[in-house]
Amino acid sequence: MSLIRTLSGAKPSITLPKGAIDTQMHAYLPGYPALPGGPGLPAGDLPTPEQYRQFMDWIGIDRVIVTQGMAHQLDNSNLVACLEWFGDIAWGIAAVDASTSEAELDRLSAARVRGARIMNLPGGAANLTKLEEVDAIAASRDWMIAIQFDGSDILDYEERLSKLKSRWVLDHHGKFFCGVTPDSPQVKATKRLIDGGRCWFKFAGAYESSKTGGPDFEDVAAVARSMAAHAPERIVWGSNWPHNLARAQADYPDDAALADTVLGWLPDEAARRLALVDNPQRLFGIPPAGDR
Repeated sequence: MSLIRTLSGAKPSITLPKGAIDTQMHAYLPGYPALPGGPGLPAGDLPTPEQYRQFMDWIGIDRVIVTQGMAHQLDNSNLVACLEWFGDIAWGIAAVDASTSEAELDRLSAARVRGARIMNLPGGAANLTKLEEVDAIAASRDWMIAIQFDGSDILDYEERLSKLKSRWVLDHHGKFFCGVTPDSPQVKATKRLIDGGRCWFKFAGAYESSKTGGPDFEDVAAVARSMAAHAPERIVWGSNWPHNLARAQADYPDDAALADTVLGWLPDEAARRLALVDNPQRLFGIPPAGDR
């Protein structure tokens, strides 16, 4: 049976604020095949920008950051095409490294790319060995960096991360595969990096690293609440649509329920406005919704 993505239904109980930004999603258009070295395209029907637009209306999202899927490695053509499809409600995070030409970087900037991606997990196009070269690219263009790795090892990378010149976000709740609590050394290191002034923390994909599992993800929730209390001005949120790791229907989440769960880890409406509107505007260097 093919995986089916739900795109409508009962809305989340939590109403997203006007101008809400989803900072973590992927979209795919026909004609852009998966490239060697990557994880392949998502299961089921191709998750297109048109499908995601329906998803936005359902969940209450107004703006979006489209992240380069690793199926396409360092070829950002699909990303650029998706950004063109979305128009002025969307910005992008590309996969680049020192081999990316200045002409290509110019093309990406013109297409509304505002960030670069480090993916230090299987299938990643630019991993942590390329951190400094990607940082140099991002800093030269006032881009941010989205960094994803097994946060269990963050102590090994803390010094390098603390020296980044660019704004950056630690993806997917830190992805602490080892299992952590708010008092774990890895969480304390993350807070130190946030206090350093350039690091943000993303609520997205809780199911990917939770040891306790859904629907409540108690272990990830405890760390998320601790992070939100420590630095409410540094939290951003992402839907992680279309949930690329889901290969079977049983693995696919209820997106409205998931949004309620994760956004419920923020203490109040003011904190949600920060995480969904003000903080991502600062991280990505994008204007308020009324100024587009």
